[in-house]
Formats: sequence, structure tokens, C-alpha cells
Amino acid sequence: MRQLTLLSPAKLNLYLKVLGKRPDGYHNLETIFERIDLCDEISFRKNRSGKILIRCDNPQVPVGRKNLIFKAAELLQKEFQVPFGVEVTIKKRIPVAAGLAGGSSNAATTLLGLNRLWDLGLSQSILVGFAKKLGSDVAFFLYDTPWALGTERGDRIRKLKIPVRIWHILVVPRTKMYSREVFTHFKLKLTKQNDNANILIRYFKNNNLLKARDYLKNDLETSILSIAPHLNRVISRFSDLGVVGPRFSGSGPAVYGVVESQSHAVALQAVLAPRYRQVFVVRTY
Repeated sequence: MRQLTLLSPAKLNLYLKVLGKRPDGYHNLETIFERIDLCDEISFRKNRSGKILIRCDNPQVPVGRKNLIFKAAELLQKEFQVPFGVEVTIKKRIPVAAGLAGGSSNAATTLLGLNRLWDLGLSQSILVGFAKKLGSDVAFFLYDTPWALGTERGDRIRKLKIPVRIWHILVVPRTKMYSREVFTHFKLKLTKQNDNANILIRYFKNNNLLKARDYLKNDLETSILSIAPHLNRVISRFSDLGVVGPRFSGSGPAVYGVVESQSHAVALQAVLAPRYRQVFVVRTY
């Protein structure tokens, strides 16, 4: 195989509880991942030079060693003494530093793509081991599932059998947020009695969106707003438009709302688009 093209999807965290700090400096989490149909397109072309070359149509994306695609390719190349290189072309649709895990998804897509392109024959469990070296969100994207529960650093993945596909309205403000900074500002709080991922999972399985929206959760919200208090206006705007329980995804600043239908999401997009440059209608993928 000389080349292939894959989609690299974003995610939302519909539930994110921070359980405490780990000895390695990271935090133990409990989170419900939802894969959504906001996707980058990544093309891989094998070369004989051994070089890893990256092109992207978004100038905000680094194309050198700081890119997780480069790190993923280099890990495989060194570990298995691969004589080939790869030319990677990214058509970027997922906003950068938005809490949607675009970089992590790109890294996972690279592991999957190069496993095929370089004919490595690696199992999922081996790829997951590499994913954990690259970042906490990377492992989720190696599982072919729209829903999963993430524990430990968020990188221990259990697929969830949730049959529904949910529509969302998604706004990404221009403010960039970085996980390290958000977690630095995080202060652990006492767990509330209704902070239970299993309750939310049950409501989603039963397609009870009305109840589910009451249990959407992100412990990082206070930290995000302490860094960027103006983002409160986005949350308020959602509420003013009748969107119940809007939440930040991951470390933000992306704000999503669960809505009843595609038509409802499209109507909200029309209202929000004049104010916000990046407004998306997305669905479970």
C-alpha cells in the first residue's frame, strides 16, 4: 500500500469528573466520551526517504516535532526500525485547542494509518500502549465506538453500548484553552450525591434526553471560567436560547448543548452564527 486517507473525528466529554491528582502529576478521571462527526481528513503517503513530512491547511497547526502526528509516526518508526517515511496532509476542520481532542484524534488516526501503510500488523492493545505515551485522549480514538467510559487518566477505555445518536449545537469561541493551564487552576471539590456516570449512561441508553441533560457534568468548568470569565457569556447565550445544561467539552473553550433534532440545531446555528465564527451542528458518529 502506497497511500490512504482516513477521517479523524472529534469528541465531546458529556461527563467529566476529576477524582484526584496522581503521583505522575496527571489526574485520575471518570469521563464519558462521545465521538462526533466533526472530522479532519488525513492522507498518508509512504516515502522511501525515511522522513516524516506534514502539511496542513491551517497555519495554527505545527508541522514539525510538536505535532502529535509527527510524534506518533516517530514512535512507530523507531520502535520497529521502519525504513520508510511518510508524507501527511491534513485537511483541518476540528478547531485547535478547543477541548475537542483534535490533536489526540490525529495521533490515533496516525497510529491506525501507519499500522496499515507500513504493514506493521500491530494489535489494538499494542497500539493503545503507544497511544498512552502520546496523550490521555488518544486511546479512545483507537476503539471503533461512538461511546466509551474513560477512567484512570482517561486512557483506560470501556466501550459503552448506547444505541442512540444525539444532535448537538457546538460553539467554539476564539479563546484558546490548554489542558495543562486548566488543570493547574483546578481545585478538587467534594463529590455530590448525583455525580454518577452510570445514571447518565442509563438515561442515554433509554434515549431520555430530557433527564440526561440534568446530569451532564464537567468538573473543569470553574477552572475554565477562572481563566477566561468572558466565556460565561457563551453559556448564558445558550441558556437564553432554551438550550438546557450547556457544558464545556474537556478543558474548553468549546461549548455544546444537547438538542432534540437536527432541525433544532440548525435553527440555533442560524441565530448564533452572526456572533460566533465557529458554530457547528454535529451528531454522534
